[in-house]
Amino acid sequence: MPLDQLLAPPAIYVLALGFGVALFILLLVPVLALRHSPRAQLRARALELARATGKQGSGINLALKGKGGRLTQNRVKELAEDGSKKNRRQIIRALIEEAGLGWTVTKFYVVSAICAVVSPLVYIACDMPMWGAPFAAVAGGLLLPRIYLRSTAKKRQRKFTSQLADAIDIITRGIRSGLPVGECLGIIARESPEPIAGEFRLIVEGQRLGLTLKEIMDKAVARMPTADMRFFAVVLVLQQKTGGNLAEALSNLSGILRARKKMADKVKAMSSEAKMTAMIIGSLPFILGALIYFLNPGYISILFTDPTGRAMTAGGILWMSIGIFIMKQMVSFKV
Repeated sequence: MPLDQLLAPPAIYVLALGFGVALFILLLVPVLALRHSPRAQLRARALELARATGKQGSGINLALKGKGGRLTQNRVKELAEDGSKKNRRQIIRALIEEAGLGWTVTKFYVVSAICAVVSPLVYIACDMPMWGAPFAAVAGGLLLPRIYLRSTAKKRQRKFTSQLADAIDIITRGIRSGLPVGECLGIIARESPEPIAGEFRLIVEGQRLGLTLKEIMDKAVARMPTADMRFFAVVLVLQQKTGGNLAEALSNLSGILRARKKMADKVKAMSSEAKMTAMIIGSLPFILGALIYFLNPGYISILFTDPTGRAMTAGGILWMSIGIFIMKQMVSFKV
């Protein structure tokens, strides 16, 4: 007997998955209600400060007393630990911090579970073979949240890089007018747009907690791992250790960052023709397929109704994706 006849009708799977989603939501609501209570928000703020400082509170008592128990210093140390052995939660937390989202690791796992449940439902709704539903669930739960975090982090890093040179100019003018460095950083934290304001706000908070400049900048580079941020951290740390004219050093750094941006824009303009060619070549099969479908649906519908046609379509999409990826790598340059 064929395998499709041994399997239950697709409607049974849809109902089962729908029941699973409803049960999951019913179990999730009380958990989210507890996590968003005032006490939970206070506890989350304490944990955020512990991660930002990298110490056991820097002499500040971070223990939270109450019916919910006590947040011990050992727990804070575990959350703030920067050892070489990073577990899965630390890696996910680092991704969330790079993306600049207010998620917790628990929320990330909840989103992953929702994607793992919704992905097979969408897969089944597209009338695809039932044996691929588990693979769709695994791919949705493992890949989609991480892809979203990485894409959000890259957008945030690009926006931060475009704002950093202007922020350094403000610091340079403030130092030359007689303001201390801490006050100049505070001006950036108060007046600048996001995401640069949030990063400088954490730097100012680290100074208020008594951290050394090197510890503060190490944390900042971990949250924003860009070359421009590393340059800025090196200039501040070296100037603190060796002395010298900080305003002149920052002015030179601003010029270097603007030259790098100018070179990146030039490379982008020179590679725009190749990128446009890749976009046209990559979109032609889909445009022609849509035109043929509207003109003569029966001529191309065999690609979606026949198993061999589906396999050919999947293979074509796979090879097209590989070609687009290779062409994208060929026209992507790092400055």
